[in-house]
Amino acid sequence: MFLFLLVLSHPECPERVTSIMAELDRRQLLTCVVFQPREAAEEELLLVHTKRYVDTMRLTQTMTQTELQTLSNKYDSVYLHPVCALAVGSVLQLVDQVLTSELRNGFAIIRPPGHHAQMEEANGFCIFNNVAIAARYAQRKHAVSRVLIVDWDVHHGQGIQYVFQEDPSVLYFSVHRYELGSFWPHLSESDSHFVGSGRAEGRNINIPWNKTEMTDADYITAFQHVLLPVAYEFQPQLVLVSAGFDAAVGDPKTLGAVGWTHDRCIRTIACLTRMFLSEGAAACVVALLGGACPPLNPPTAPSDRETTKEMDKKPGLAPSVAMVTGLVYDERMMEHLNMWDRHHPEQPQRIFKIFSKHQQLGLVDRCQRIPARLATEEELSMCHRYAHMKATAAMKPRELHKLGDEFNSIYINNQSFQSAQLAAGGCFSAVDSILGGQVSNGVAIVRPPGHHAEMDAPCGFCFFNTAALAAHYAQKISHDPLLRVLILDWDVHHGNGTQHMFEDNDSILYISLHRYDNATFFPSSEDAAVDRVGVAKGEGFNVNVAWSGGRMGDSDYLAAFHHIVMPIATEFNPSLVLVSAGFDAARGDPLGGYHVTPEGYAHLTHMLMSLAGGRVLLILEGGYNLSSISDSMTMCTSVLLGDPPPSLARPLPPPHRSAVATINEVIRHHSTLYVVDPLPWCPHLDAVKPLPPSGVDVLLPCEDCGSDAENWICLTCYQVLCGRYVNEHMVSHGVVSQHPLVLSFSDLSVWCYLCEAYVHNQVTQPGNTQVTG
Repeated sequence: MFLFLLVLSHPECPERVTSIMAELDRRQLLTCVVFQPREAAEEELLLVHTKRYVDTMRLTQTMTQTELQTLSNKYDSVYLHPVCALAVGSVLQLVDQVLTSELRNGFAIIRPPGHHAQMEEANGFCIFNNVAIAARYAQRKHAVSRVLIVDWDVHHGQGIQYVFQEDPSVLYFSVHRYELGSFWPHLSESDSHFVGSGRAEGRNINIPWNKTEMTDADYITAFQHVLLPVAYEFQPQLVLVSAGFDAAVGDPKTLGAVGWTHDRCIRTIACLTRMFLSEGAAACVVALLGGACPPLNPPTAPSDRETTKEMDKKPGLAPSVAMVTGLVYDERMMEHLNMWDRHHPEQPQRIFKIFSKHQQLGLVDRCQRIPARLATEEELSMCHRYAHMKATAAMKPRELHKLGDEFNSIYINNQSFQSAQLAAGGCFSAVDSILGGQVSNGVAIVRPPGHHAEMDAPCGFCFFNTAALAAHYAQKISHDPLLRVLILDWDVHHGNGTQHMFEDNDSILYISLHRYDNATFFPSSEDAAVDRVGVAKGEGFNVNVAWSGGRMGDSDYLAAFHHIVMPIATEFNPSLVLVSAGFDAARGDPLGGYHVTPEGYAHLTHMLMSLAGGRVLLILEGGYNLSSISDSMTMCTSVLLGDPPPSLARPLPPPHRSAVATINEVIRHHSTLYVVDPLPWCPHLDAVKPLPPSGVDVLLPCEDCGSDAENWICLTCYQVLCGRYVNEHMVSHGVVSQHPLVLSFSDLSVWCYLCEAYVHNQVTQPGNTQVTG
């Protein structure tokens, strides 16, 4: 749902809001609930502002223009008008509707803006701090205990920061132009080292840009590496976005000098440019109504108006908000069964239970059914060379049992070949519907699974590699052999077959998150290791997040998505996303032993929907606890249909140390192949001390063991010690001394032990440039 609040009374530039209405009407997006705005009551304004200040503002209702101008001149960049209380009341009306679940989300088109306004001072076009008042209002009236405020206006919202800098119940995140304090509002408090105080330390996060021309890629990196991990840990009950559009590309007054487009916008407060404001607002409405995020343009794309017009003409860049999810299911796939072991984990009931759960929750009726068909032998030959499996239809049980024994973890009956054909053909039908625009995304409840199947042999319950076949099929029907396809495999087992089919292919990006345990977990091959990154032109297009040690859960998978999956996938910019959706990493699975929750899978699905214009197809792979797989896959389908992902368990534990080590290792192997960006900021940068006068010699050995294999230097005390893959002396030093930041002698990267992430910030750069040896 969508709440549209319109305030037209401000004389400065009413076209800012009327242009939004015109653009929404032009795009036929006015499918919204309309409310008349109301004025904020005095007690509501006093949630943030002092009574003296509110009384002064109230007097403006009877002031002449000359008196208003005189009062305005007392403040920085302020023009007063009595309509200010109406803007606040409109936002509070929206908060009521959202927090009482009358509406799912809201979009407030209001003016004047608010994020610079302080308790007793108007500032920067802002009179009352709309968002700060809304946060306090939600806490007082609706008992909300955790509020996240995201501020992507190009100017720092110092007013919000001042209000909540000692309040641990509000997390404030601002990404803004700073230029070492030379950009308005010219405050040192806008820098990264202001992190909140007292119990609220760490609740204020500033990402200050110190150069211009920042692009989508820069903002998305800040979100993926800083905002989302922190927000998932904080788990807010309400998110308020101070969404100024003065960071937009093409701002004619060059207030922004930043190159961010509008594809990630949620709601709007302040923008000076009518054209870009209305386009950004329309993108917000599409997103709030459940529409897919448009594909991103490369960071170097031209930003002139003619190019923008041409982009609007391209199919898929302005998707319909009517999201349609296709569903593939055919009971004939249950005819593949184990005649010798009725308790085999890959049993026919798997798809029946999943489909029944979809029916029970009303999801089937909300989806568009896509009939499965038999894949042809010619289609199967795109990936396989064992169509002789067709002969199994006429084999006797003894012959089938003997043939099954020739392969790794395979059973065969007379219907196995047809069931596998239906699984592959059903995925082909789903790809047809998605790329043809009949549906927005899809879910394929199919069996037998496919990702272990090799080119010339079935393996691990798998006959035909459904995801690999679907990728080739997509390239074939699109008449573009270089159509970029992402295959994301979250089955707990490594998809050895998929990797081998595409390891030299640069048009297919394969990312697998799997249990590895140093090659002791099925399929028990070192091909599943982190260092297998692809070969020849496919180098960098195979990413293995190979977990070893620990029983991974939501925190670990979310960390991998934030730091590896989404950054690499965003740079790859696929046209189609295929998910090898095995649910054997789910809590309670008898084979996987991991603890990913249905809610966790929902959040992973939600993140993937920001890719490829939302063209995502989930293909069932493994998963052998009937309750777990049914709950997990229905959660994913619900998200594909546009439902919000449910909240995760609170508190969300930190990732396992072994998971952090794996993520760190993946980043190391892919840092030269992809821009797996480090954090642009962390709250421990004040631990960095000045370099010794003599500089740093990168040839120094470990001070404890004398090793020179892989050494790091502490950026606080400048001791040189070996890394975690030698004797872990630097790791031990970090624990004992609480010195968090260290610099690698091998690649000059900086690691923060407390954030458990790489950091690239101007504070650490002097250490990178004054080394010798």
